Amino acid sequence: MCKYLLLLMLVSGFASAQNPDSKIAYRRDSIRYTNLKARMSKTKFSRAVYRLFFRDVYNQGKVSEVKAIETNPFTPYEGMVIRKIYIRQLDILGESVYDTTRTGNRLQRFLSKNLHTNTREGIIRKSFLLFSEGDDIEARVLKDNERLLRSNKTITDARIIVIPRKDVTWMADVVVLVQDAWSIVVGGSFSSFNKLSAKVEDINVRGTTHSQLTAVRWDAKDSIRKFQFRTIYTVPYIGKTFITGQASFIFERDIKDQSVRFYRRFLTNETKYAGAVDVGHTTLLQNKRKIDSTDVQIPLYPAEFQYYDVWLGRSFKYPFPNSRLAQNSRIVVAARHNRYRFLDRPAVSPDMNKIYWNRSATLISLGFSNRNYKRDVLIYGFGRTEDVPVGSLFALTLGQENTEFGQRGYGGIQYAVGKYLSHNLGYMYGVANVGSYSKNGRAQQGVISSQLNYISNLIPFNYSFFRQFLTIRYTHGIRRDSVDYLNISNDQGIRGINNDQLIGTKRITVGTETVFFSDKSLLGFRIAYFVFADIGLVNAVNSIWSGPLYQGYGLGLRLRNENLTFNTLQLRIGYYPNLPNNSSPFRFGANGNVPLRLRDFDTSAPSIVPLQ
Repeated sequence: MCKYLLLLMLVSGFASAQNPDSKIAYRRDSIRYTNLKARMSKTKFSRAVYRLFFRDVYNQGKVSEVKAIETNPFTPYEGMVIRKIYIRQLDILGESVYDTTRTGNRLQRFLSKNLHTNTREGIIRKSFLLFSEGDDIEARVLKDNERLLRSNKTITDARIIVIPRKDVTWMADVVVLVQDAWSIVVGGSFSSFNKLSAKVEDINVRGTTHSQLTAVRWDAKDSIRKFQFRTIYTVPYIGKTFITGQASFIFERDIKDQSVRFYRRFLTNETKYAGAVDVGHTTLLQNKRKIDSTDVQIPLYPAEFQYYDVWLGRSFKYPFPNSRLAQNSRIVVAARHNRYRFLDRPAVSPDMNKIYWNRSATLISLGFSNRNYKRDVLIYGFGRTEDVPVGSLFALTLGQENTEFGQRGYGGIQYAVGKYLSHNLGYMYGVANVGSYSKNGRAQQGVISSQLNYISNLIPFNYSFFRQFLTIRYTHGIRRDSVDYLNISNDQGIRGINNDQLIGTKRITVGTETVFFSDKSLLGFRIAYFVFADIGLVNAVNSIWSGPLYQGYGLGLRLRNENLTFNTLQLRIGYYPNLPNNSSPFRFGANGNVPLRLRDFDTSAPSIVPLQ
């Protein structure tokens, strides 16, 4: 025990030594509150109020430190033998993996110790670590392991620290710092006893990292389904296999689904095998407007089907070991087979409602993946360490689909690249997809799509920062069915609206957002203010440029505590000058905003390019 305590003291000193600017940054961030502190330090009560509501916590030293760690910090320890592995689990509130000397206030310590069960140390050792005691240190393995820990939703942040031993120069101890996220999420709504809903989710059941979601809804006036229910149980990693298992039972108004899924991703460049098995039974009730229809009443399209979907992939080292790409590049070969059998559906024919055909498909793909990661903060998160993918991806997919109306082939190509631009100009990600079925030399249900994302560097502003975001999307559907179309509402283009008339098979949208990350913190919730502008064109038959230019402009704020698992609270007001049906141009929204994630460059299952 004494040795363990001594080691933790060394960890605290080591963390501070690695970040010499942290104290300077801490003092700089604190200047803004000096006068307020002075005014509220006159009585014991006012001091307690200040400690409860305000903390100078916003990335104290973290921005400079995280940005500085762009090379692998474990390289100096390559080849050392791991003597001992220590797991230190931080309180979910108040502490930080980048400053182990920090402690929370009394309320934060009480909540962390009494209302939360930390992830079991044995689970972390057994299912989350890629290395063991007695192994030689491999710098890339430790760096990948940090990223994998942070990618799990039960963990807010994680850090691995290597401490060389002074008595044996070729050995080192490894300390794994883990900070859990708050595990229990409760939500719901109540307007009357005739209409209410409730949801409970535990993302870390009794510290096992298992996730269990249960949600119910009652609407006495709903003519389709009054009582609705869903439950989903997920095991993130089964033993040391890194296989995730998930079982779902959903009985809701628009969907009934019973499914079981097991899957394993290409977690790192060293992962040789990945794949998935997915089996289920689904019933859908979809209101779909035909793309050329102006009817007020939108028809209901019921569909019930059974399916299975299986794929397996194998990665190989880059065949040219002396190339600069060799370390982070892999060649991946994958095969996939699936089958969909409909028990209920709309009328189908060789030229109509192809998405409801009974079908089975076999696809194979050959891909090249070059992937690396750089640490950053304040992109889509509110202070937690974010692993930004840097690299490129190319995949060629070929296959055949057997349907009740005959066979047809499929071919698709994907290319993606992402990198930090020189001269500190920011980060850019681009992806392009082309894919289509073909029969008798004629394309069917084809898609051409591309997307460009730009994220500026953090721009200092007073005592905090802001970023500029830009997204450009283009999608062109080729010979799509009349009920198979694009919509430019919400995440597909014009945020803050949901309109079933903004549809077509050709779409181009441009969205920009400026986010100011405030240095203030209220009850541990960090604040970000934003302004946005979205414009888009969508059309079905004519040229994409012949339609009206739909627009949306607005502003709002987001509140989030990274230690809590529920969505960011977002308040937004928008102005939309030319929506159909002469509806009000103003929209106000108060909802949970799910933070986006940067797309990775790991190859996965051979897939059909989606129309989205």
